[in-house]
Amino acid sequence: MTTADAQWRGVFTIPVTPFHEDGSIDWDSLRRCVEFCIEAGAHGIVMPVNASEFFTLTDDERDEVVRVGVEVTNGAVPFVAGTTGVSPQHAIARSLAAQDEGADSVMVLPPPRVAGAAQIEEHYRAVGEALSIPLFIQNHTPPAGTVIPNDVMIRLLKEVPSIQYLKEESMPPGHVITAVLEGAGDACKGVMGGIGGRYVMDEYRRGSCGTMPGCQITDAAVALWDALERGGKDDQGNQIVTDEARDVYQQILPAITFESLYGAGAYKAILYKRGVIAGTTMRIPARRVMDRLDFEEMDIILDRLSPLLSLKKG
Repeated sequence: MTTADAQWRGVFTIPVTPFHEDGSIDWDSLRRCVEFCIEAGAHGIVMPVNASEFFTLTDDERDEVVRVGVEVTNGAVPFVAGTTGVSPQHAIARSLAAQDEGADSVMVLPPPRVAGAAQIEEHYRAVGEALSIPLFIQNHTPPAGTVIPNDVMIRLLKEVPSIQYLKEESMPPGHVITAVLEGAGDACKGVMGGIGGRYVMDEYRRGSCGTMPGCQITDAAVALWDALERGGKDDQGNQIVTDEARDVYQQILPAITFESLYGAGAYKAILYKRGVIAGTTMRIPARRVMDRLDFEEMDIILDRLSPLLSLKKG
């Protein structure tokens, strides 16, 4: 298990859950996907969460995905287990299983169909108090998540020792990052962005410590983060976005825009194209299925992005 004494920073990338054509999990491809992320320079691994299609997995499968992730990561970088549940009891069970397996942290969405802020706060307190490893609050717009009021997140960060990080994916994320970092102070060890890295530039300016994108272009995302980190801080302690980082972001933007159309379907298509996973099957097919012209556009995007892709196909 890696230490969480220092602030975690960087690209905490999310492996997909590969499936065989019959819908069973392709464990060999999953292992290759985690290995790819680490080889591509990821600073952390996060799974199974939204980009992993966690909502299609049984509890036993989720626990096994975590076990495989911890095993393959093998302490090289922090491992964050997605342990969202439909009730406090469900989330606690998944979180304790991940903790026992050796996860360095867990990340939890609010349960679906919650009645309001009080229930959300009660849920996180129950999960957080059961854990001895750090917990990420995941704040996400519907339908993939539930938006949590800022004051609730700040209070949880201040009052529950295990609740230390936030993954921010509401709109606009930058304003929430500013509010939480100002309101929670040192009680918040860091905020990481998501939403495929679409708003990473603004998130970084506002003090984010990382980003959690899909893993299909991990190497390019790491190149962007490294360029950001070379900017240092100004006299007021604000993180500086370099011109170099802006140039890299412009190179990556077409890939980010493309994935926003097709979600996990795009992640898997790109990973298959790059030789990382054996197939593109999804248990619940994407609402918008890629056609021939989409695949042609994907190929053009990857070709133009190739200077930032350190790991080539094969």
